[in-house]
Amino acid sequence: MVRRLIEIALRNRFIVLLIAGGLFAWGIFSIGKNPIDAIPDLSENQVIVYTEWMGRGPQIIEDQITYPLVSNLQGIPRIKNIRGTSMFGMSFVYVIFEDNVDLYWARTRVLEKLNYAQRLLPQGTTPTLGPEGTGVGHIFWYHLDAPQMDLGEQRALQDWYVKFALQTVPGVAEVASFGGFEKQYQIIIDPIKLQFYNISFMDVMTKVRAGNNDVGGSKFEMSDMAYIIRGKGYIKNLADVENISLGENNGIPVRVKDIGAVQMGGEPRLGIFDMDGKGEVVGGIIVMRYGENADNVIAAVKEKMNEVQKGLPAGVTFKTSYDRSVLIKEAIDSIKGTLIEVMIVVSLVVLLFLFHWRSALVILIQIPISVAVGFILLEAFGISSNIMSLTGIALAIGVVVDDGIVMVENAYRHLSEEQIKKVGNEP
Repeated sequence: MVRRLIEIALRNRFIVLLIAGGLFAWGIFSIGKNPIDAIPDLSENQVIVYTEWMGRGPQIIEDQITYPLVSNLQGIPRIKNIRGTSMFGMSFVYVIFEDNVDLYWARTRVLEKLNYAQRLLPQGTTPTLGPEGTGVGHIFWYHLDAPQMDLGEQRALQDWYVKFALQTVPGVAEVASFGGFEKQYQIIIDPIKLQFYNISFMDVMTKVRAGNNDVGGSKFEMSDMAYIIRGKGYIKNLADVENISLGENNGIPVRVKDIGAVQMGGEPRLGIFDMDGKGEVVGGIIVMRYGENADNVIAAVKEKMNEVQKGLPAGVTFKTSYDRSVLIKEAIDSIKGTLIEVMIVVSLVVLLFLFHWRSALVILIQIPISVAVGFILLEAFGISSNIMSLTGIALAIGVVVDDGIVMVENAYRHLSEEQIKKVGNEP
């Protein structure tokens, strides 16, 4: 069988070269199409359901949120397992699907079930899906260098300008903000004054919530013109909060400033983000969508950051905290260097022992073709070009070279023996 294949190949050299050239071109096309990343994605095919109910303990979260969600999500088809985690104020449910299930199909099925499960949860709680990323989706971290701005202003700039701009980049699932203070209006209530005015804490919450709202009315016509009536009541400053009416006492209105103090502060934090021990910073984490090309997404994010930089206040710049494209580039350069080194060494070895340049050329041709076929298989099986796969290709190059040297040397020896016999038989 092997002899027959060799004979066919020798008799149809042009077809063999054409097939080799086609495989090499196909491999080049697969290299450009195959996702490139530094770290292999070994995470499970999962959808995360996140529910927040602040101020409640883990046991209440488990009984009233996690358990109802887990019980109702079990009916989704093609599920391997469901895991629930309850903690103070938060619930996480991990719905793990079979490996061959499309992620977006899985998210749609989970959303359908959540529409029913929503009615079983306490009022005011809304379960939401996590981003369509994976555990290794954090591909790029950045922070703001703004020495003239406080942490609250930096966080506001990040949340209301930078984050929205970077979320429009194709392949980005989420931009998670970190650091700084999230600005909020804070009311410091004096319980003695509440008791004096006979106002409950719930009354304060209800009135403040109702006092920050826009309402619409009907319309009226005047002089052949129709006018829309609306009440503009959104809070704009501290004075607006202080003047919200909570009730009356002996015919005198009781306002927020009568029962406490109003201030602008930051939301309580559980930690800080420090950069090289030089102080706190504010920035964001770019989370890549499942199955995207990490190198292309990072390049698009950097290009978008250059555009966003033009709209930042004077003295504010971007600084890179973590960039996976550096590791990706090093992995690609490593296999390129291995290919070049192997081709040089093989050429020297063959020329040194055989003194035959055509034999060296045969081995050099099969190395890039073998690597190209490897990328064709990576693309066919949906495996990204990462450290593990590229290392496997680099190691396989040695086997390909050894095989080529043995085969070429063996063919060269047999051809030499045949020539010697032919010369010896001549009269």
